[in-house]
Amino acid sequence: MRQSHAVQRNTASPLGNIQLQDRVLAWVTQAMDVVVPQWPLPVFVARHPWMHLEHMSFADALSLLEDMQDVQLRPALSVIQSAVERGDIALPIFEQRLRAWVDEHVPPSLTARLEPVLRALIWEEESESAVPEYVWAFANEVVAAGEAPLSSRKVVVHSNESGHVRSRLAQQTIKWCKLFLDAGQAGWRLPGTQDGLYKAWRHLILRDPALTRTERRRLADWPTDSVEAIAFAIKMLALEEHEAVAYLRAHLAALPGWVGMLSWRGREEGCEIELVVDYLALRVSLEWALYGLTGADAAITVNDDVTKDVALSLAALHRYGGMTRSSWRNVPISTRTELLAIVDRFRRVERWQLWLEAWEDTQAQRMAAACKVPTDEPAEAVAAQLLFCIDVRSEPFRRNLEASGPFATYGCAGFFNLPIKTRHLDCSYAHPSCPAIVTPTVELRESLVEPSLIAYRRRQSGIRLIGDVFKKVKQHALASLVLPELSGPWFALYSFARTLAPSLAGGALERWKSKQVAANTELVLDKGQDDGGTGEIPLGFTVTQMAEIAGGLLRTIGLTEFAPLVVVCGHESLTANNAHAAALDCGACGGAAGRWNARVFAAICNRRDVRGEIVKRFGVSIPDDTVFIAAEHVTTTDELVWLDRPELQGATREAWKLLQAAAKRAQWLTATERIQQLPDVEPVRHPVRSATRRARDWSEVRPEWGLADNRAFIVGRRSLTKGTYWGGRVFLHSYDWRLDPDGSLLASIVAGPVTVAHWINLQYYASTVAPDVYGSGSKTTQTVTSGLGVMQGNGSDLLAGLPWQSVAVDDGAIYHAPLRLWVVIEAPDTAIEQLLAIDHAFCRKVEGGWLRLASIDPLTGQWRDWSVGTSRELAETQAR
Repeated sequence: MRQSHAVQRNTASPLGNIQLQDRVLAWVTQAMDVVVPQWPLPVFVARHPWMHLEHMSFADALSLLEDMQDVQLRPALSVIQSAVERGDIALPIFEQRLRAWVDEHVPPSLTARLEPVLRALIWEEESESAVPEYVWAFANEVVAAGEAPLSSRKVVVHSNESGHVRSRLAQQTIKWCKLFLDAGQAGWRLPGTQDGLYKAWRHLILRDPALTRTERRRLADWPTDSVEAIAFAIKMLALEEHEAVAYLRAHLAALPGWVGMLSWRGREEGCEIELVVDYLALRVSLEWALYGLTGADAAITVNDDVTKDVALSLAALHRYGGMTRSSWRNVPISTRTELLAIVDRFRRVERWQLWLEAWEDTQAQRMAAACKVPTDEPAEAVAAQLLFCIDVRSEPFRRNLEASGPFATYGCAGFFNLPIKTRHLDCSYAHPSCPAIVTPTVELRESLVEPSLIAYRRRQSGIRLIGDVFKKVKQHALASLVLPELSGPWFALYSFARTLAPSLAGGALERWKSKQVAANTELVLDKGQDDGGTGEIPLGFTVTQMAEIAGGLLRTIGLTEFAPLVVVCGHESLTANNAHAAALDCGACGGAAGRWNARVFAAICNRRDVRGEIVKRFGVSIPDDTVFIAAEHVTTTDELVWLDRPELQGATREAWKLLQAAAKRAQWLTATERIQQLPDVEPVRHPVRSATRRARDWSEVRPEWGLADNRAFIVGRRSLTKGTYWGGRVFLHSYDWRLDPDGSLLASIVAGPVTVAHWINLQYYASTVAPDVYGSGSKTTQTVTSGLGVMQGNGSDLLAGLPWQSVAVDDGAIYHAPLRLWVVIEAPDTAIEQLLAIDHAFCRKVEGGWLRLASIDPLTGQWRDWSVGTSRELAETQAR
């Protein structure tokens, strides 16, 4: 039925040898737009899976990837149907979208013929097996006659055994990537890694027993330089320039996880492009060895799925439009091509895009109606003010805390404007405690307050020694045989305790660990104060830098009048046996807990010299009796943990006591909400206890929902959103447009927090619509490999996204609504116009449909939708 369209090539290169080699790096750079760096598990942070494709529209970029990877990247029909049944998609809004699309893309002369076909396709789940045999024959005739509209397809080497060879190619590539990238997990390290992936592979491949003698012989005279190897393969295939890019892009898209990890490693070492070139050289070399082709009989598969697409489109025209072979012959050739082009585009792309946009329109209208009219009334006196991360999990806790007492909360990026690396006491690694888009400029360290360094280091050395001995014995050929006999009873006892009594056993383990690593430390903040060695970046801040950081953040969020107590709340997650634990911690702090940043920011704001500098630079005066203290919001249990609490007196002490009691009430209320949102959880009497048990239970695949179901990012004063139930779906960033006459504060919010939230949103989106390609599959079948990431089994791609349990209720129902981020800004229209004119990257996101933008004018209360092609109904919605 289906035909493969192989194009025979001669071996004449379109470019000379020297010129071809010079072009390889440019082609690789261009092909890298389908992959992005992937952070390893210990620092797993949200990433935009398609960030390099933003020069295209969202719809076109997804279409390119769908064709290349044979995957659907928009919500499936079953997901759409469930949303319609729940009322999440208003059918009148979809009808409005569909009518507008038909008017714009279907010529009036074809409307009567095509509209019934398009309306039928809206609800159709396609199946190749349902296409009659004669339609396949009809499709072959149409393709042969050149009447088929061609869409972009992957370019790969063709072989009669392509399926088997492709599997071996993936297996071999994964094996060598694992060996090269291993982070200390393997017993034997791959030799030659200092020379790069390709040279290490090239040195050993001729001895690899996984290849046949014939395959090894084909590689005997293969180039030893990676660029030359790619150039040689492209020359033998005689590819045109645009085909060469597509060919390399297909190889990168085949294993985007491993390529992403190589890209990340290269960025860390300052040689990103070199490692990706090594990967491509290895892969194309293996491809030639496994396929056994030469230039004389090389063949390229181009547009392999054209016949299938034509057959499905013709089947729709026949079934719903009454199109037969004879009636097809009576239609002019130009009209035939146009009919097929419209149906093909609508069937593959536009119907899914229309459903997505209608879903987003429905949710946007409801959220706009839930927002309140911003007011300029003086703020009420409060006992304490609290700064929270914009993380959607903070929203329910903030709402319940404000309802429990005289408190005001503010939202900002959880790294609190601190571009820092943090180094724990005696630790050899400095962790970037800021978003991935921020480059750390200062390193901060801990020092011991009391002279107990010897005892602390003795405990740490003992722990490391036990771990090192256990690992070496486990990897030893003979000693490993004895290890189960010695350790088995103890591990069995531990396993029984963690399984039968997770709360008690987990709590005891946490207390033991805290005692072993406990040390009374203080932060070294001042530049030049620490003499503990040198690093890549300076140690400590100057007073001017501290004032710029603290004053800039306070003014950005509109905190210029202060209560006696100001609490700086970082956040972390509490989970057991979770490979993706970093994904539940603070993404703004590089996938770590936010306690470091909270402690640093509070300490900075408590310094009198810094406060004086803030007054000079920003005109923000912090009263002498106002005290900043650091805390941490544990998102799994909604507990507020206090850090570095200084001595409190008078009104500050009373405020802290009041806040302690209110935090307990807020914890109970928020935990109740969270427990009710989790699947298969019966009503519980003690929600906090239940949440704590789930956090410590190592068999729990879903201790919390994380940032799932995030939908919107609202920038504005708290009066716009206060008291409204948002269900933990909204990022809330504080901003007062009255303090930002030049728009610079808004620009910084959009360039930083909005961008990171956009990455988070698209990571959850991709993990939901394509879990096998952009997620990481089920937690129950994951394998942690090389200390870097997870695979399904022992031979898959390095999976880049979130586990299925993080976005879905079960195999048949999703929890996360795969919608693009809806950004709402409280600011006059002139401020939005200025923002879009200055921030070209953000403007490109809006115009390309990568996110959606709306604003509410604080002077008139009028809403405006700035997204291209969105429903006009939202623009008419007024805040109520």
